[in-house]
Amino acid sequence: MTGGEALAAQLIVEGVHDVFGVPGVQLDYALDGLARHPDKIRFFNTRHEQGAAYMADGYARATGDVGVCMVVPGPGVLNAGAGLATAFACSSRVLCIAGQLPSWAIERHLGLLHEVPGQSQILASVTKWSTMARTPEQIPAAVRAAFRELRSGRPRPVAVEIPPDVLQATCDVELIEPDPDEAGRTPADTEQLGLVAEALRGAARPVIYAGGGVVSAVASAELRQLAERLDSPVVLSRGGRGALSDRHRLALSSVAGRRVIPHADVVLVVGSRFTTTMGAVVPTLPTTTLLGMNVDVNDLGPPRPYAHTVVCDAQLGLSALADLIGPRRRDPAGADELNAARLWAQAQCEAVVPQNAWLRSLRAAIPDDGLLVNELTQVGYLANVAYPVFTERAYIAPGYQGTLGYGFPTALGAKAAHPHRPVVSITGDGGFGWCMSELSTARKYGLGVVTVIFNDAAFGNVRRTQHDTFANRYIGSDLVNPDFVALGHAFGVHATRVSTPAALQAELSNAIAVDQPALIEVTVGEMPSAWHLIMEVGEIPPSRTVCGETPGVPDCPS
Repeated sequence: MTGGEALAAQLIVEGVHDVFGVPGVQLDYALDGLARHPDKIRFFNTRHEQGAAYMADGYARATGDVGVCMVVPGPGVLNAGAGLATAFACSSRVLCIAGQLPSWAIERHLGLLHEVPGQSQILASVTKWSTMARTPEQIPAAVRAAFRELRSGRPRPVAVEIPPDVLQATCDVELIEPDPDEAGRTPADTEQLGLVAEALRGAARPVIYAGGGVVSAVASAELRQLAERLDSPVVLSRGGRGALSDRHRLALSSVAGRRVIPHADVVLVVGSRFTTTMGAVVPTLPTTTLLGMNVDVNDLGPPRPYAHTVVCDAQLGLSALADLIGPRRRDPAGADELNAARLWAQAQCEAVVPQNAWLRSLRAAIPDDGLLVNELTQVGYLANVAYPVFTERAYIAPGYQGTLGYGFPTALGAKAAHPHRPVVSITGDGGFGWCMSELSTARKYGLGVVTVIFNDAAFGNVRRTQHDTFANRYIGSDLVNPDFVALGHAFGVHATRVSTPAALQAELSNAIAVDQPALIEVTVGEMPSAWHLIMEVGEIPPSRTVCGETPGVPDCPS
């Protein structure tokens, strides 16, 4: 085999069906390897390496499996970096196959095509593991090791670099079958788990705080089982949306969580960094006993004042905890407290207009199993806490990386993974500008993503800050946009424009039913800030009483 053929063959052995990338001279033999197996691997050629990395991320997060991108060295790797950084922040299983300079020229600074000094170090900074195959024989082992890393410990992106001469060289190559007994999940330490179980058994008012690690570990059933045995509310972080259906009687948004976490005597934090957007620990009282469960030991240390911690996979840990804890009941007022917290949170979100009206129209049009990819736009900010999520992997957000422009290509990757599942991307006019050329990719491969662009002709957050803080000294925040409807038509994509929530709901429902690439432009003006709801901070009420007991609009301080 050539090295390129070995690469394709080992990817097939690993179960890869789709690769996103941009071809280039250093990847010629890698692409030829894929071309020999058109019935087993699809190659989606994107219009930008950033789009390729985002699509791989969307594919991974929509499935929980591995998303693969392939990019040329130098500028290709740098372009893909934003997508890899997002995947790193969101614990996403992305494999980046990166080209390199010819073996003899690496780090010799000769000015070869696409040379960037320290490319391996660049990749190491946005992945949890990386390697380079220096002979064709090493390629299967490098790919096998990459998949072992992807499927063990905390899921995060990895990278394999392969020089072009290695891809071109021919030799006898032995493929490596995955070991069916390969350990992928980290079990819990029995002693530490016992201490956590003991604290929960003795709790009068326990709360579970669930993060994205629960979703990554496919631990929703185990979370639900433990919560029901404890009869404990589950506060879902922004990364944990969908770990428990928002229809479940114990599920609370992070906003509603502000009304119950301060009154808990024990809080079990599972699969979350448990920090706010500003890096502080989520507010609790000094008397609250904090318990941490995470596969990443780095998320169990300071500044979090945990009494007991367990380093383990969320699915294994939650299942073991449920076995250790027998069924129990909360006090009779528990249900009333949770309903009051929900009413208060609902009132806070409904006060953010017009964003809340747009969110209601989105939720009404998108089926329960439809997947929403949320962007950094004014409606999207509120969606972090106010858009109801009913199933696992039905909501994707950029995490703490906050990568503007990631949404549309990420949605394309999700749709490639689930061609028969409704996928909707919401974005602003600013964010859509990053990867709007991927309309070509959507059209070429028939990826029926419906993209909703909220167009206020500005970087809205920047403009608001310049208005509020800098006495209307506007700079760099106003945008000149194309006619988005005409742009969609130019790419052969169905496109329309609306200006009311009712019209958006109708157009979105129709587009989802057609299941073809579609673009809906929504003309909007300036909107108020929703940051006070998504920053995960707030005043702690002075008593155990949950605000909002008065009929009508709850009146707690925010």
